[in-house]
Amino acid sequence: MKPSPLSRNTALAIIIISYLVLGALYAALTPAWQIPDEPAHYNFARYTAQYFTLPELTMGCYDQDYLSQLTGQKFPAHLSIEPVCYENYQPPLYYLLAAPIFRVSNGNLLTLRLLSVAFGAISLLFIYKTIALFLPNTVFPLATTAFAAFTPMHLSMLAAVNNDALAEMLLALFVFLLLRWLLRDAEKGLPLPIIAGFALGLILLTKVTAYTALPLSAFILFLEWRANYELRTTNYELRTTYRKLTNILRLYLPALVISLPFYIRNALVYGGLDILGLRRHDEVVVGQLRTASKLAADGAPAYLSDLFRSTFHSFWGQFGWMAAPMDSRVYLALSLLTLLALVGLILWLWRGESPSRKQKQALWVMAAMLLLVSGVFAGLNFSFVQFQGRYFFSGLMPLGLFFSIGLNEAFRRRYALWMAGLMLLSMMWIAAVSFKQGGLDKWGVLLSALATGALFARSWLPGQASTWYLMSVYLLLAGLSAVSVWWFIVPNL
Repeated sequence: MKPSPLSRNTALAIIIISYLVLGALYAALTPAWQIPDEPAHYNFARYTAQYFTLPELTMGCYDQDYLSQLTGQKFPAHLSIEPVCYENYQPPLYYLLAAPIFRVSNGNLLTLRLLSVAFGAISLLFIYKTIALFLPNTVFPLATTAFAAFTPMHLSMLAAVNNDALAEMLLALFVFLLLRWLLRDAEKGLPLPIIAGFALGLILLTKVTAYTALPLSAFILFLEWRANYELRTTNYELRTTYRKLTNILRLYLPALVISLPFYIRNALVYGGLDILGLRRHDEVVVGQLRTASKLAADGAPAYLSDLFRSTFHSFWGQFGWMAAPMDSRVYLALSLLTLLALVGLILWLWRGESPSRKQKQALWVMAAMLLLVSGVFAGLNFSFVQFQGRYFFSGLMPLGLFFSIGLNEAFRRRYALWMAGLMLLSMMWIAAVSFKQGGLDKWGVLLSALATGALFARSWLPGQASTWYLMSVYLLLAGLSAVSVWWFIVPNL
């Protein structure tokens, strides 16, 4: 079913307005400092607002014992957050933008949180516009936007004082600009590589984990060069080489000009080539659990089990400083949904639907973006134990797209009975495992039985019902985001 332009715009407005309402709700009702790293980000903004300069990351900024006291006692009034300053190495753009608001609001936490909510709303708009570049007249731009808007843990992180929301917004803008250029969607004469170069420079000044924009942009440049490499004459090759070099300069020179002063400052402050402050960061965070220690203590099987379970839970929702998980029944329902999406995505790839050249290019960009984000997660966990799904949030655009494609495929009428059978097998497996462990998991059996029934009913519904099922999933996800505040955050934090 192809939604009309009016209905698409109306649905997009509903998604963004709903996100703003939910974001404000999370910002207002989440207790102070009960979002990962928020005190450290707040202190960076406070220092910048008070002293009109950037702080330095020094020994003592990270005290694991003191941080454990703060989180364990739920940030009591008699324990100050001022010593928590381990984010002082971060690039400065977010804090420079937050500093005036900090001064005007006298450091009001809710006001600063709402700034992040606003950045998140803008990023949703660019997510929609990016997917609509290559999948117009489909449900996927709206579905991808809804995925990003209504993932509960993502809402929690976007309602916090941190640089995540700004980084996501700039990254979505950057991908949108470069895809417009790659797909020849821009107005003639519009210097998109130059504009994207300025966006890239701002990304470099926002968050180190968003530096995936650098290899991603190189990949997009390669795709553009390959798309134009049709003739092999000497003159054409010379023109191609010249254009390639010109595009490289247009993209990376503005980014370098914007970010270079920050790198020079860091080299002077931290010494040598530590232009990102990462070497100083590793020296400061003494006491943080390291991967080698956990592997030695638990062994590889237990380590991997904890890695996948904790990452999955904390991607969807494990609030506070990982201290407030959602109900196990919620995780089970999300696991069944994820299983359907994975199987559906495999079926979509196996079916081999022939996309256009533009769609193929854009899908490669989405896949590369997801691969790079996964690489960041792996890199973070190479040295330290960081089983936190929030590190995938900068890749919610490709994640949401592939998740939606997979679900839409799983909900197709031709596969409905097969998917019902898969859910039936899941129900039998849940029953067998739980019974073996000493008691029947009644909720697990019930949830998988409901999924089986819904998919069996799908086989009797018309073709466009796959869109109804897909959007129903995101309506339920929005509902989960709404109730999570009162079910999991307020009572436990």
